[in-house]
Amino acid sequence: MKADDRDQPSIQTPDNPQRRTFLQHAGVGVAALAATTLVNQASAASVPVLEDGNKGKVAGKQGKFWPGDTRLVVSVSMQFEAGGQPAKGTDSPFPRVDFPDSVPSDAAANTWFAYGYREGIPRMLDLWDRYGVKVTCHMIGEAAQRHPELAREIVRRGHEASGHGPRWSSQYAMGRDEERKFLQQARDMVAEVTGQSPAGYNCNWLRRGPNTLSLLQELGYLYHIDDLSRDEPFIEKVNNKDFVVVPYTLRNNDILLVEGRNYSPSQFLEQIKLDFDQLYEESSTRRRMMSVSAHDRISGSPQMVRVWGEFLKYANSHAGVKFMRKDEIARYTLESPLSYRESETI
Repeated sequence: MKADDRDQPSIQTPDNPQRRTFLQHAGVGVAALAATTLVNQASAASVPVLEDGNKGKVAGKQGKFWPGDTRLVVSVSMQFEAGGQPAKGTDSPFPRVDFPDSVPSDAAANTWFAYGYREGIPRMLDLWDRYGVKVTCHMIGEAAQRHPELAREIVRRGHEASGHGPRWSSQYAMGRDEERKFLQQARDMVAEVTGQSPAGYNCNWLRRGPNTLSLLQELGYLYHIDDLSRDEPFIEKVNNKDFVVVPYTLRNNDILLVEGRNYSPSQFLEQIKLDFDQLYEESSTRRRMMSVSAHDRISGSPQMVRVWGEFLKYANSHAGVKFMRKDEIARYTLESPLSYRESETI
């Protein structure tokens, strides 16, 4: 990745500890100027130089990178997928059906998904309300249409409705015209049910095709989340226009940790608290955003909601922490002169 010619915030990554270097100033021999010199040296040390020589506009001051006195932003994704899954052959805790042609659908797996809209999302909605948290809900179009009251309730409570495809499909394998229709359906199905036209998009398992970003830009989407490369939002040029990336997560993702790696709820809580602690520490000198993911049928279970509550309480006990919807993050990123810009698209 290369930065463009605009002023950028400080970038220092674990794999490149020398990326941030500090300006050095010579001492002043005149005693009367000693105090001024010390102040100037301290100020210079807080303004790093990127590899391309640009000075970052970094200051170790809370509220520099985010609105108001916000120091660290936490972005929660809630996937509304239950009811939009394929009839058979999809991800579930059950082994795949040995003779799929002999059954019209996987009845056992379908009950697991049904838990998401019958119990999971209603329970999580009460949780978010209890802690004053607003989330981004990635809605599969068919799930929203099959459960319109629930989809409308999500928006009524102040949460964002985001696109997640009209159904579970491998859109990366689609031609441009087919994918355009697919993305239009994703937008229109959610808008028709909720009254809110999605500003953001999430591909099935983050796998986009070569035309995806261009089509999203053409169709009026503002951002996408199918990127794991940063702990802050950034801007890419798509069709010669600004397009925002609000990075997603796998390391703080319930479907990967709980279902995939069999983490207990307490292990999941420990993982996301450790992630929060590190990002909160870094946020004193650079823009930081923590992403956490909650799937309807996983994080909506009783024991997972309990640990989510512990995390929300823990995060809110820290000064300068704000939970923001991804559309809010994207709009702020577009407006901020400190937003990092990528000159290449992955």
